[in-house]
Amino acid sequence: MDMIKNYLLLTILLTGVLSCKNISKQEADSENGESVAISKKQISSFTDLEGNPVELSDYKGKRVLLNYWATWCRPCIEEMPSLLTAQEVLTKENYVFLLASDQSMEKIKVFKDKKGFDFTFLKFNGSLADMQINALPATFIYNESGKFMNRIDGATEWDSPRIIDKLKAIK
Repeated sequence: MDMIKNYLLLTILLTGVLSCKNISKQEADSENGESVAISKKQISSFTDLEGNPVELSDYKGKRVLLNYWATWCRPCIEEMPSLLTAQEVLTKENYVFLLASDQSMEKIKVFKDKKGFDFTFLKFNGSLADMQINALPATFIYNESGKFMNRIDGATEWDSPRIIDKLKAIK
């Protein structure tokens, strides 16, 4: 019987707590006769190493190879030389290669300076889990209209003739 009383008391308490209304600053100010617009700063999906916001739409008109990687990811680092070669080959095919990491900008900069890879490195400001990325590297390919075309999970020999031909065929 005590268990039922405890359950009912808990239910009543939770109902009371959950039914409380949160008043936003805008609502409170409008109740006082003031009209205040609250704006949230939009966060870009990516940031370049100089701190500038970057969106994939900035590359509309280009084919984009977007590679998600990390400084601690051995397969990511091992595929970078072949990515670099593919980048050189595919530049004339209107490709841009972007390498995005969710690590700190400082870690990305230190890695770039230490390894000397000539890529456009970006800080990813989102969640890899939200992108359904469960392992690195993960690469997304977009056409010139910005349409997602392909995803390749795991390390790849990007400069192999098969992969180069596959990337050239994306329209």
